[in-house]
Amino acid sequence: MRWRTYVATIALALLSCRANAADEDAPNRAPVKAVADARLAVGDQGLLPLYLSSDWALPLPSITRAVIVLHGRLRNADVYYKSARTAQAAAGQEGKATIMIVPQFLAQVDIDAYKLPDETLRWSLEGWEGGEAALAPNPASSFEALDAILAKLGDRRIFPNLKQVVVAGHSGGAQVAQRYAIAGRGEATLARQHIEVRYVVANPSSYAYFSSERPEPSIAASCAGYDNWKYGMEVRPPYLSDAAPAALEQRYVEREVIYLLGTRDTNPEHSALDKSCMARAQGPYRYARGHAYADAMARRDHGTPNHKLFDVAGVGHDGDKMLTSTCGLAALFDLPGCTADR
Repeated sequence: MRWRTYVATIALALLSCRANAADEDAPNRAPVKAVADARLAVGDQGLLPLYLSSDWALPLPSITRAVIVLHGRLRNADVYYKSARTAQAAAGQEGKATIMIVPQFLAQVDIDAYKLPDETLRWSLEGWEGGEAALAPNPASSFEALDAILAKLGDRRIFPNLKQVVVAGHSGGAQVAQRYAIAGRGEATLARQHIEVRYVVANPSSYAYFSSERPEPSIAASCAGYDNWKYGMEVRPPYLSDAAPAALEQRYVEREVIYLLGTRDTNPEHSALDKSCMARAQGPYRYARGHAYADAMARRDHGTPNHKLFDVAGVGHDGDKMLTSTCGLAALFDLPGCTADR
């Protein structure tokens, strides 16, 4: 019953606010150009496709770091895997001690196009960005899929010397990374193994706020549902509906988060920018929205967040340039050369 109520409420909110502009819908309705070649079982819920830079079926004692890179709204994990490998190579010795992981959150159109097995997990076109349940074969949250990856990385038989996991995303993937930093349960598994976790949030269209205040209050005032998840704490999906917002916020401020923002990601008409009233209430474009959110978190009454903000000078909405920039390499691999904006 709770699940049906949640679905009905979300449907009404999306209809009233027109959350997905037409120019956002069109590009990601086509099947992906490639499907990842590896598979991971998400409990007994289904199989998640993913790319791996090392075979984790056997022990990997040389691996001390794992970097999970989350693709954007086009579900183009192949493109992000190439960027991930480029960043890995640029990291030198740090890269050699790293496994790069790029999961793929497919949609039904991809399953049909490639005649994938029934047990392959698939989500709605945008639902995976906020941790919503899969459409089939079982209602696994995309966050549960990330939990499964982190559980695999916590297996000391495979990763006896792993010290750090980085969950990074750009654009739509950054929306996943930011929300998972709030909601994710997988970090607890790694903490028991003394494995640190960092979240890198690069150029997302929106953020999940903990209060009803927004940088553009006049837009928020005329936008029904502007404070609903994934933009706020109301009407949260089942994965995190049992946790109080205050507890989620306290967890979030304690987690290590790096906001990675391209200084030229300033086009308010960018074709892939979320232009819903919920997103516009957060600012006119991604760069402004990122700084506004970091400022809002710094003003909250919860102590100093364990967060940093890196400006990537001269870069717009380009995942490859963001991840392979000096600040991108600092965020992913702790390489020197980047100074935090705050």
